[in-house]
Amino acid sequence: MIIDSEENFKDDYNLEPNSKLEPEPELNKKTPTKLEIQIKNLPTTCGVYQFLDKNKKVIYVGKAVNLRQRVRSYFQQNQTSPKTKKIAQKTNYIEVIITDNEIEALILENNLIKKLKPRYNVNLKDDKSYPFIKVTKELYPRIYPTRNVINDGSKYFGPYTDVRSMKAALRMINQIFKIRSCKLDLTLEKIEAKKFKVCLDYHIKKCDGPCEGFISPESYNEMVKEVVQLLKGKTDNLINSLKEKMNQAVEKLEFERAAELRDKISQLQTISSKQKIVSNDFEDRDIIAVALEEKDCCCSIFNVRSGKLVGKKQMRMTISENESLENVYSSAIKFYYQDYVEIPDEIVLEVEPDDKDTITRWLNNQANKNVNIIIPKRGDLKSLLQMCKENATLQLKEIQIQKMKNLGNIPYSLSALQRDLRLKSLPKKIECFDISNIQGSDNVASMVVFVDGKPKKSLYRKFIIKTVEGADDFASMQEVFHRRYSKLIENNEIMPDLIIVDGGKGQLSSAVEVLNKLGIKNYNIIGLAKRLEEVFLPNKSEPEMIPKTSSGLKLLQQIRDEAHRFANTFHKERRSKRIISTELLQIKGVGDKTAEKLLKKFGSLKAIENSNFEELKNVVGEKLAKTIIEYFRNNEN
Repeated sequence: MIIDSEENFKDDYNLEPNSKLEPEPELNKKTPTKLEIQIKNLPTTCGVYQFLDKNKKVIYVGKAVNLRQRVRSYFQQNQTSPKTKKIAQKTNYIEVIITDNEIEALILENNLIKKLKPRYNVNLKDDKSYPFIKVTKELYPRIYPTRNVINDGSKYFGPYTDVRSMKAALRMINQIFKIRSCKLDLTLEKIEAKKFKVCLDYHIKKCDGPCEGFISPESYNEMVKEVVQLLKGKTDNLINSLKEKMNQAVEKLEFERAAELRDKISQLQTISSKQKIVSNDFEDRDIIAVALEEKDCCCSIFNVRSGKLVGKKQMRMTISENESLENVYSSAIKFYYQDYVEIPDEIVLEVEPDDKDTITRWLNNQANKNVNIIIPKRGDLKSLLQMCKENATLQLKEIQIQKMKNLGNIPYSLSALQRDLRLKSLPKKIECFDISNIQGSDNVASMVVFVDGKPKKSLYRKFIIKTVEGADDFASMQEVFHRRYSKLIENNEIMPDLIIVDGGKGQLSSAVEVLNKLGIKNYNIIGLAKRLEEVFLPNKSEPEMIPKTSSGLKLLQQIRDEAHRFANTFHKERRSKRIISTELLQIKGVGDKTAEKLLKKFGSLKAIENSNFEELKNVVGEKLAKTIIEYFRNNEN
């Protein structure tokens, strides 16, 4: 039935003409909250939004082309991101700032994040600002480090995330160029009025004396331009420029000037030779890679200029759990490329940042040129990116180890080993086995035990191989493992946290076979091959990749070397006793027990030979003492 009007509806149902229809109550209709009303009334323009919690503290800052649409997306019922859900749950109020365009929104967002450090944004870990090298805007510019970046017309180079590299750069500048170190306010009027006198730097030829006008502002600033080229990584361009000036000086017969330029070129060539060539296209680019795990994130940046790796920088960032890699790269770019950071022609990344187009336009405006963001899939750039990623991963691992160390009194190397081998628990007790023999003779084995990263010598064990003849390390390892771990089962002892076999895949497989036959489960075992310090895991054909600088690998090497030393010492003892026993048994009247008694008393064959009659008599009696002395006297003759 189609209802044309309210009156027709009343007629059909015999209602009074003047009666009014009661509207049906709306089922399950909730009164909108203040937050929902606020979201509904947000503008649809470009800008920045801030989420505040119940204490009016900013917990998240973001930017959007359409503020209402972007903010509303955080509160959708079908939201799957754990981070977004947490932000939505904790948000009680929203503040927005309208901007004219997306780039303004990006800059404002970046500044607010640096200032407010919201909990759910990616943030720089260090509270202090990174240092820069400042080239002042003066008649005679000064060059010195600073953390205070001021818009005063000076040039800034950095940021230097490693202070040592900044100091090294300044030392290099002071060695090659005669830049003044004083803080004098040098103006033409004061110089002409002879207000200043040259200092010691002038006399030791570390400064050209601008305070007394011994060098013109033009010549001095020409030298400063050379320093700027060096700081930008344009070493080869600077060398070529200086060579031209040297040739011109020679043509003008200015030999002292030419000699000075020659020495400067020589020093710069030494620096250039130390800079690693990483690409043949001589492009200027930055390689950026991040490594992240849980709430820790490290960013490594390689500065490549004219195809040479001229600088490496690192940043630590804090992130929320399950943070997307695209968002982390976006934040890393915005944090690093501040107002005074040189932006190259290309930026190489692992993945495209969330807001690539906006970031690219922002970088173009900053650099006054076209900047390309490249995601390499293969070739040299991919290899270089991988190397940068490994640097970031190494830095992240060191941070994680330090955190684990701070949580308790845990040895640094044990934490590193747990991380490198991905063990579920800390390897507090480690047992390591080694086989020792010479062409199959005097076949022995050793077991050393490390507890909490230190040797526990009371738990060391020696094994004389009984069932194997000849140099068969695999069978010898199986015998030792069977004897050790069958006894461990009988005595109801606890398995060690980690077992190390000195050897490669063969020795490891032999040991694993025995453990499986004994019915032992949930054990951790590795093989450590000495040739390339390769770590092998069961059922894996390729060795595990552990950084050579890792403290975990160094601990493995220390344990393996101790097992090797202990096995060799035992082998030498066995061989020596065998040789000595054979010699003593040739003496008439000396049997195995007597030979053992003599060795126990005197320690060596030489000591027995050099002993006197009284000493021998006290051990073996008068008659046999005479026989031994006579034997050695006849052998000597």
